[in-house]
Amino acid sequence: MISRISGTIALATDKYIVVDVGGVGYQVFVSTNLLADIHRKNEEKVTLWTHLAVRENSMELFGFADIEELHFFEMLIDISGIGPRSGLTIISVAPIETLKRAIGSGDTSYLTKISGIGKKTAEKIVIELRDKLSALGHKSENGEHKGELDALEALKSLGYSQNEARDALKEIPSDVMSTSARVKEALKILGQK
Repeated sequence: MISRISGTIALATDKYIVVDVGGVGYQVFVSTNLLADIHRKNEEKVTLWTHLAVRENSMELFGFADIEELHFFEMLIDISGIGPRSGLTIISVAPIETLKRAIGSGDTSYLTKISGIGKKTAEKIVIELRDKLSALGHKSENGEHKGELDALEALKSLGYSQNEARDALKEIPSDVMSTSARVKEALKILGQK
C-alpha cells in the first residue's frame, strides 16, 4: 500500500499529476482544488497522502493535501455505489467542513448539485455518513451550512455560475461566518478574475 508520496511534479493535467519519485513517475489523481493550488502556487515539489484503488484491471493512486481529506474520501468510497472517481468529484466541489456540515444536517440538496449525484445517492451518503461523522465528534451546524448555501444562491442570483460561485466561496477563510460577509468577500475574489 502506498500511503504517502513526496516528489517533483513532472506533469500536471486537468485530472491528475505525475509525481517523479527517484526517477519513477506516479500518476496521482487529485481534486480540482488541489490542482488549482498547485497551479496557483506554481509548485514543483509535492507531498500527498494517498489511497491506492485496486481493481481487476487497474490500479489508481488518489492524492490528498492532508490526512483529514483522505479519511473523508475513504468514508465516501466505503458507501456502495460511490467509487474513487465519484468520491474525488464530491471532495472537489466544496471544502471538507462544508460537506460534513451538509451531511450532518441531512441536507441532500447540496449534494445533489454535484454532477452525477442524484437524490437517492445523496440520501444514501447522508444516511451512511451522518452517524460516522457524529461518532468522530463532528457536530451538525445547520446555521453555518445554511449561510454557505445562501451565499451560493446569492452569487448565482447576481449572474455568476454555480462553479464560479463555489470556487470563490472555497477561497474565503472559515472565520468569515455571516452570509453577507461571505458574499462580499466572494465578490472581491470574483472581481479580481
